[in-house]
Amino acid sequence: MKSIVVVFIFISTTLKAQLGGITPYGFLNNYSNARIAALGGSAIATHDNDASLVINNPSLLTAGMDKQLSLNYQNYLANIGTGYFGYAFNTKSAGPLMLGVQYINYGSFDKKDIDNTNLGSFAANDFAIHLSTSRIIKKWNIGATAKFVYSVIESYTSTGMAADIAASYKSEDSLSVFTAVINNLGYEISTYTGTERQQYPMNLQIGYSKKFAHNPLRISIIAHDLQKIGGLLYQNSTKNNRNIDLSTGLPIEEDFTSINYLMSHLIINTELVFGQGFQLRFGYNDLRRRELALPDARSWAGFSWGFGLKVRKFRFSYGSSSFYSTNATNHFSIITNLQEFKKKK
Repeated sequence: MKSIVVVFIFISTTLKAQLGGITPYGFLNNYSNARIAALGGSAIATHDNDASLVINNPSLLTAGMDKQLSLNYQNYLANIGTGYFGYAFNTKSAGPLMLGVQYINYGSFDKKDIDNTNLGSFAANDFAIHLSTSRIIKKWNIGATAKFVYSVIESYTSTGMAADIAASYKSEDSLSVFTAVINNLGYEISTYTGTERQQYPMNLQIGYSKKFAHNPLRISIIAHDLQKIGGLLYQNSTKNNRNIDLSTGLPIEEDFTSINYLMSHLIINTELVFGQGFQLRFGYNDLRRRELALPDARSWAGFSWGFGLKVRKFRFSYGSSSFYSTNATNHFSIITNLQEFKKKK
């Protein structure tokens, strides 16, 4: 276990990345999966034979997911639509594999010149093709995902390659899971305008989950964006302008505590697992709440919830994430195993 952790720390300290700002392919960190959304935006430590979570953590891929089909759709803000389609299958030579397609459709935009003359309309879309695999090495499940990324805005295009690398350890009683993931290590092959290549939206995460033996409760704690420890918080001008230093006339800067810095990296989520038939899910993302909550309005920003329901051969999931006081995103997922449709002889 020690050697695995050291490898992840080494990789995270030798590669540069940024959160927010100018970065291509930010959609790679936007998961349309309903379960991930309900759990606060990350479910890397949820290890229970759900192929739809492989997009978040490739080390969750196992041979037991053979023939699982995952369909996911998110009705995002401003009528933006995102989705992910994935299929897991076993091979004799390469072990378990999963092939997936992730996309985001930004809709149609008016095209005008400098004189405001209407020239028609144009579209903007992002796509990524995923191929994931995993291996068991000394009780660890090691996984990796390769991604080919294509983005188009009007007539401007960009292509790139990215990879996820992950490792998961599951206790012998299957009640505890420890995992580490590096998402979106990448290189922009071609840029929109031929200018300097931008950094990818890399995300180093470590997670732990605990399922209680005779209790439906499972709790997970996930630390995200660890490649930027202590660097997620910034001065919010909206809040600062409410407090003015009378001697200088300048806004008083917000004083961040150690607890603020710690919490900005944490996602806390829980599931109430009432067997395979029904589950309730809740999540809290502290950074999302800090960035999106309004100072003068009550909101559920940073909180999320959802449920899972199995009906015959299908597992349905719904997830809702609150971004500000009057709006939340809706996520829908369907998972089924195609082997169950084979006629029994």
